[in-house]
Amino acid sequence: MSGPGCLARRSFIAAGLAAFAAPVRGQRLTPAVQTIEPRPQPAGSVAARAAAAMPRYRPQERITGAIRLWGHGNRKLPWMHYLVDKWAEGFQQFHSQARLVRALYGTSSGIPALYNGLGDIALLGEEILPDAARAFERVKGYAPTGIELMTGSVDIRNFDYAQMVFVHRTNPLVRISLVELDAILGTEHRRGTRNIRRWAELGLTGEWAGREIQPYSWAIDDSFGFYLRNAVLLGSHRWNPRLKGYAHINNPDGTIYDHGQQVLDALALDPAGIAVSNIRYAGPDVKPLALAHTPAGPFVSVSEATLIDQSYPLARTLPAVIDRRPDGRVAPPAREFLRFVLSREGQEAINSDGRYLPLSPPFAARQRRILG
Repeated sequence: MSGPGCLARRSFIAAGLAAFAAPVRGQRLTPAVQTIEPRPQPAGSVAARAAAAMPRYRPQERITGAIRLWGHGNRKLPWMHYLVDKWAEGFQQFHSQARLVRALYGTSSGIPALYNGLGDIALLGEEILPDAARAFERVKGYAPTGIELMTGSVDIRNFDYAQMVFVHRTNPLVRISLVELDAILGTEHRRGTRNIRRWAELGLTGEWAGREIQPYSWAIDDSFGFYLRNAVLLGSHRWNPRLKGYAHINNPDGTIYDHGQQVLDALALDPAGIAVSNIRYAGPDVKPLALAHTPAGPFVSVSEATLIDQSYPLARTLPAVIDRRPDGRVAPPAREFLRFVLSREGQEAINSDGRYLPLSPPFAARQRRILG
C-alpha cells in the first residue's frame, strides 16, 4: 500500500511510538558504541572448575588449510573477535598448517554460508531458527546439526544473558514455575489446563487477590520472543492479548533504549505487573523470582553455577551448526575444530574471554559424541 493515506498513517504511528518511548523514571540508555571488554574468570570460580574438569584436546586427524567460520558477531564492533582469536591460536598449536578464516557478520549469515558452500561452521548467537533450518534442508536434503559450544552469560549484553522473571518490589510473590508462566503469558497453556489472569490464582490474598496480572516482555517477533515462545509456551503462537512487548528504540543521538530496560521501567511503575527481562536492567522497584519447571519445584535462581549446570530452567547454550551428513560423517576441519572448542583448552579460552560461560563437563561430552 502506498499514497498519502499510508504516509499519514506511518507518521501517526511514528509519533505514537515516540511518545510511548519517552523517558520514564529510571531510564538508562545503552551508548551508541558499546565496548564490552573481556573479563577473565578468576581461578577457582565455578566456570574455571567446569573447564578444568574436561579432557584435554587430542587431535584425531591432521588439519591443514582454511577453516571457514561464519556467523555470530558484528561487522563494526569486534566483540566476538577476542574469543575466536583465542580459539584460533589454541587450535594452531596442534595444527600449525591450519588457519581460521572468519566472517563474523551476524548470526543470520551463518547457516546460509553453510548451504551455499561458503562456510564450514556457522557460529550462532541464538538457537537455530526454523526458517534457517528449513532453507538448509531444502538445499541439502537433510537437516543441519547443531553442536552446543558455550553457555549464555548471567547479565552481559550481546552475550545471551539469562531470561528472568520479575515482579514489582511490593508484590509478595517470590517464586514461579514455567507451568504458571505459560498460563500467564499464553492462552493455549500447553503446560497446564487453564489460563492465569489474576494474582489470586497464584495464591496471593488480600488487596492482591482481585488484581489482574499485567504481563510485560520482549516483542514476540524478535529472537528473544522466539526463545520465550519455545522455552515457556512450548511453541504455541497464542499469546495473552494483554501482553505488552518491547523492541529496542534507536534514539537520534545514537543511544539505544534497550527492550529489556523498557520492560523493567514499565514494571517499576506497575505493582500488578510481571515481566521477563534481565537483571542488568533491574532497579530498586523490581525483584527477580526463583524459577522451576513445575509448581513442585525445585525453584532455582540465576547464577553462573545454575546456568552452567542447567538447573535454571531458562538456561541457554549457544550452538555452532555444521553439515553432518545422513551417514554421520562430518568434514574433518569442522570436526577437529569443534572437538578443540569442546575440550579443556577450548572451554578455558571461553573463560579467558569471560563473557560467555563454559558448558558443564557432562553436557560437553554429549556434544563431542555427536561429532563422533
